[in-house]
Amino acid sequence: MEKPRIVFMGTPSFASNILSGLIKEGFNIVGAVCQPDAIVGRKRELKPAAVKDCCCINNIPVFTPERIKNEYQDIIDLNPDLIITCAYGQIIPKALLDYPKYGCINTHGSLLPKYRGASPIQSAILNGEEKTGITIMYMNEKMDEGDILYQREIDIDIHDTNTTLFNKMSDLALEMLIEFLPKLFNNDINPIKQDHSLATYASKLDKDIEQIEFNDKTINVYNHIRGLLDDPGCFFMMKDKKYKIIKAFFELSDNTDVGTYVGLENDYLRLDCLDGYIKVYSIKPEGKNTMDSKAFFNGQGRNLVGEKLG
Repeated sequence: MEKPRIVFMGTPSFASNILSGLIKEGFNIVGAVCQPDAIVGRKRELKPAAVKDCCCINNIPVFTPERIKNEYQDIIDLNPDLIITCAYGQIIPKALLDYPKYGCINTHGSLLPKYRGASPIQSAILNGEEKTGITIMYMNEKMDEGDILYQREIDIDIHDTNTTLFNKMSDLALEMLIEFLPKLFNNDINPIKQDHSLATYASKLDKDIEQIEFNDKTINVYNHIRGLLDDPGCFFMMKDKKYKIIKAFFELSDNTDVGTYVGLENDYLRLDCLDGYIKVYSIKPEGKNTMDSKAFFNGQGRNLVGEKLG
């Protein structure tokens, strides 16, 4: 019997890691869909999505519709038995949702119904959650409201950033799909309705969130930083200049000068909060290259001791 025909829909590296793993496991991926090439970086270069790169490497047809609600016939022409979505980035039209024999399923980066929406992984860190997880669910016309098919929990380590947690959860999602898909194809499933009264939402991150303020509890400031590290990144202001935080941790203390750049201590720069301080190990000053804390302090940082942040 021919293996079920699968179309995969996703865009970033979180999704491409899953797609690559499904290909290696021998699932019959007949096509993929991702967002169009985008202009990225300081050089404003046009780059393809990670899923598109994966498809090119594995000789899989890939489509990049600007608006999938109007451009889905190519996908139907692939005659998929199943559509899997993962961080795709567009609403799937009903014509596609209704087409596959086994339906459309989504791998979502939270324990639904918590954190429905576009930024579930970052939001879990920003809010100081100690646990999160992956949900495999049926898709419907509403955002992340379909029946739950499979869930697994994962711990959030105090050192996790959005990047490390994305990687862990991508690996978990792949592991879950490999285990779950044979059950789906054999109709050995037990869909569970979501309790919509427990729903919370994680909307797309706004640019304003990237600026860090220090007049808060230290753990809240640290969670804010690590929830944004690498992508989209975060920064603080000092004397009207922007300083991007690259690597940091925190320390609790009863003796702080809230919202102040204290200077170099050991191998980190100290930025004081309400009940402790952020320890910045690597920093990128505006218009400069990334440097470690000692290099920064021995340059311009020495003359900024005592300056207020923000």
